Amino acid sequence: MKRHEAGFHRPVLAAEAAELLVAAPQGVYVDATLGGGGHARQILARLGTAGRLVGMDRDPEALEACRELRHDPRVTLAHGRFGALRTVLEHLGIGPVQGILVDLGMSSHQVDRPERGFSFLHDGPLDMRMDPRERTSAADLVNRLDERELARILREYGEEPRARRVAAAIVRARKRGAIRTTGQLARVVEEALGRRGGRHPATRTFQALRIAVNRELEELDALLRDLPGLLVPGGRVVAIAYHSLEDRRVKRAFRDAEPRCRCPAQALRCACGRPGWLRVLTRKAVRPSREEVAANPRARSARLRAAERLPYAHPGQGGHP
Repeated sequence: MKRHEAGFHRPVLAAEAAELLVAAPQGVYVDATLGGGGHARQILARLGTAGRLVGMDRDPEALEACRELRHDPRVTLAHGRFGALRTVLEHLGIGPVQGILVDLGMSSHQVDRPERGFSFLHDGPLDMRMDPRERTSAADLVNRLDERELARILREYGEEPRARRVAAAIVRARKRGAIRTTGQLARVVEEALGRRGGRHPATRTFQALRIAVNRELEELDALLRDLPGLLVPGGRVVAIAYHSLEDRRVKRAFRDAEPRCRCPAQALRCACGRPGWLRVLTRKAVRPSREEVAANPRARSARLRAAERLPYAHPGQGGHP
């Protein structure tokens, strides 16, 4: 196993993602969630000498872990949120690209380091910021938000059915003293919900707070909204999601962008307002193989979806988007 995969992150569905993404080996591609660089290396292996890869991440540690990629003249590394990809590309002087990959999962490097505060498996500061330079941490949310807003976050982002009970327990606990560590929060949730089965009762709470701290769903919505202007005709997007909140957004965005025009065949342009701009390449989400899940259990929930920007308004019509 390569150092970057063992020490930072093992990429999920790496070969499948690169195969679906790279249709023009001399094109410009973006890995918008660089992580340990595993997906980026798969993409580079498929690019020609004139191809180019922009490797981007909001976590400075990810960029540092991939610093050796800078030795490849085809690679540009950039710090930034994938929801701000349009701004990052504009800053680099890059127009629409041939492909964009976004892996929406957590890096093993982030989860396994107690000081990053993402996991209840290790006691550490209650942080959860993917970019440590951001102002708001999970401790800020836990100790400052009122009970109603906490319950909303747990219900919407963690799909926690007993969100109100957990929120009330958090508010009671913080009256005795601020909740500052992952261990403290995990104990509060466990005392409120008890143990049922093998899944830790704080799992949904930690997911919800991480999503809220990093505005993950807002970032995804921004990227999906900007896609038409980020891809050249024939350009592709590949998204790997790990829970239903993200996967539903990707699936719905791809479906809604497909052509549904009902104009007469002789029409030169769509007048019904539903010309579409995208073709879905994966009718069913691509899942990891049994072998990959056995080697990397964190891959088990991954779902990959891919789509391609149409070169025209919709099939059979002469209009352009």
